[in-house]
Amino acid sequence: MVTEITEGVKVSVEAIYQPEYSNPENEHFMFAYKITIENMSDYNVQLLRRHWFIFDSNGTHREVEGEGVIGQQPLIAPGERYEYVSGCNLKSDMGSMQGSYQMLREIDGAVFDVVIPKFHLIPDHKLN
Repeated sequence: MVTEITEGVKVSVEAIYQPEYSNPENEHFMFAYKITIENMSDYNVQLLRRHWFIFDSNGTHREVEGEGVIGQQPLIAPGERYEYVSGCNLKSDMGSMQGSYQMLREIDGAVFDVVIPKFHLIPDHKLN
């Protein structure tokens, strides 16, 4: 698990290879990742947008932007957390992701970016 704290918002990420949804012969490698966002600040924050950079070891790079996460723009109160699971496919069996969330601090309307730490997409059998 990797973790980063930005302006009182802690983002933790775990990634897991999904062999049952992968097809290596056709260059399709599926990974799931679980994100936990904890509000360690004193104010409500709302996740507005996501911005991902996806790197595949075959040399390709993708950039993905959009509103919210998994169709939601959660409001996270102080001391609370929001978790979700999503996925990413690669054409090779190794890669990485990193990015940011655009957040709104409810009390003053300030918009700020929270770092999503870089995490690796690697099947367990590659690590042994």
